[in-house]
Amino acid sequence: MSYFIEVGYDQLIKKNEDTCGDQVEIVRMDEGVIVVISDGLGSGIKANILATLTVKIAATMLKNGANLADVLDTITNTLPVCKVRGIAYSTFTIVYVKQNGDTYIAELDNPTVFYYSRKQKEIIKFNGEITIINDKKIREIKFRLNEEDKLIVATDGVIHAGVGEILNYGWEWHHVAKYLQDLCTNRRNNAMMISKSLIGICYDLYNGQASDDATALTIKMKAPQIINIFTGPPLLKEKDPIIVKNFFSSPGKRIVCGGTAANIVARELKRDISIDINTLTEEIPPISKMRGLELITEGAITMKFALEYLKDFTNKPLSKDILDKLKENNGASILANKLLNEATHINFFLGHSLNVAHKKGDQSNRLDTKFKNIGEMINILRRIGKIVNIHYY
Repeated sequence: MSYFIEVGYDQLIKKNEDTCGDQVEIVRMDEGVIVVISDGLGSGIKANILATLTVKIAATMLKNGANLADVLDTITNTLPVCKVRGIAYSTFTIVYVKQNGDTYIAELDNPTVFYYSRKQKEIIKFNGEITIINDKKIREIKFRLNEEDKLIVATDGVIHAGVGEILNYGWEWHHVAKYLQDLCTNRRNNAMMISKSLIGICYDLYNGQASDDATALTIKMKAPQIINIFTGPPLLKEKDPIIVKNFFSSPGKRIVCGGTAANIVARELKRDISIDINTLTEEIPPISKMRGLELITEGAITMKFALEYLKDFTNKPLSKDILDKLKENNGASILANKLLNEATHINFFLGHSLNVAHKKGDQSNRLDTKFKNIGEMINILRRIGKIVNIHYY
């Protein structure tokens, strides 16, 4: 079976620094996904440069079929030398997951990965095999990720969180594993949620003043889940039957955003629409229901709030307030939750006509805002690893 390889990560920047000394590179290919994480020597700009060069070189070379020895040789000969310590150094973890779940990991001086087995319902620590390549000890691990298995990669800043602050010796590997156990057991937690939750705990252990850069990245194997979104009437009315036909021909769940789009579907399929008044709030219009649709929401306002929830979840430290918003019973929360936690692939069916409801006064500005919001939403969804396709009408 071919799985969807979901990847999500989060980071802490060392106090008094503007840039993170850890870097992540994710490369998606037809065969699978390559992930490279590097922790540059020191912190700040110098560490960022070392780590960036490492991940870019490794990911590019591996994508083009180079072996690990050649990658190490190139990295060693490319990295600038630190004048203070006289060395050019950055750690790395390389993960290559194929579509069928076959996984290869190479670690150089990073904490060993955390593997959650859904079958065994526990976090497992790999011993791996030590290979000497260019005088460096590389831990190599090979295994298979199955559906709902998770793999979490962390840099030293995660393992050492709390040293000299709350904990004497830091948050050691087995402590992290114990915390991850509950997170991974909950199947609703996506890869980004697991990573952000872990980094949130690190932030608390550092008392909000991280003494090291910290990165957590999670890989989760999921069965593909497609969500199709139809919003906005087509530019030409005669395209109404076409967009509805294509919308319903696409596999997966179907969501309609906007009253005009919902009326087009109802007219073309001769189906009734009912309003769920229980989802009405002071700011967000209620959702509606129709046979064959997962969700119907109002358009511009609901999508604006859904975008805000996606932005908060992606860009801000994870908080109870953010999680509570995603659990609320309104159109924006339901839409954002489905996009974050259910969808792996999202197809947008976008109509470009000026909505009749927006033609009076300055209401046409709402249409411009709506498409701007949709564009931002698509960018965020792609940034967090969703596969997004857009069909214009």
